[in-house]
Amino acid sequence: MRLENKVAAVTGAASGFGEGMAKLFAAEGAKVVVADLNEADGRRVTEEIAGAGGQAVFQRTDVTERGEVQQMVARALESFGRLDILVNNAGFTHRNKSVVDVSDDEFDRIYGVNVKAVYIAVQEVIPVFRGQGGGVILNTSSTAALRPRPGLSVYNSSKGAVNILTKSLAVELAPEKIRVNAICPVIGETGLMEAFMGVPDTPENRKNFEATIPLGRFSRPEDIARAALYLVSDEASFITGVAMEVDGGRCV
Repeated sequence: MRLENKVAAVTGAASGFGEGMAKLFAAEGAKVVVADLNEADGRRVTEEIAGAGGQAVFQRTDVTERGEVQQMVARALESFGRLDILVNNAGFTHRNKSVVDVSDDEFDRIYGVNVKAVYIAVQEVIPVFRGQGGGVILNTSSTAALRPRPGLSVYNSSKGAVNILTKSLAVELAPEKIRVNAICPVIGETGLMEAFMGVPDTPENRKNFEATIPLGRFSRPEDIARAALYLVSDEASFITGVAMEVDGGRCV
């Protein structure tokens, strides 16, 4: 049990990478706050964790609203008595298209979910971590921050901000035993996949995108969850400020 006696809050945990992380963390002994706007799937994930013998609670959370993030943190403390791990996984993108076609609303939503939400959650969790003598923050970034694809300029830049914020926070918070890392998945089998592709999800279009990944396939939630598990575990106690590529060689 690599996360025994740990408590983790995972945003965007009702599907995709977040669901994979929440389930694996619970299987490894963590008590998990499943945080998401999607109540139906959030409760499904929570029930599936319980059905597998794990412990989890669902908390409806709009990560762009400070009050709801405060409620997420409070739910962890009320339900489990502490909070050791924060995973800022919730994300949003515009459909693959020219930058001149991205609307102001799309821009604001992308930066609100992908960047400002990290800032809000970090501010809310730091006092808890300080009181406990340390903690771990993991931010879901993207290979888009490292090897950007055309047609996703606003999304790419938001994930670049996540990487720099991660590294800056890692240095700032290290003296307080708070580790901060990021994980950079390549395009994966999630609800955002077709938006990233910008074309219908057909076998032919999948093949074209898979051809850009040396290992020859998209990422899967379990790929990201396994890497995340390592970064939030005590096995990575001397690792902070990294943006780990989980990309099948895409960024080489």
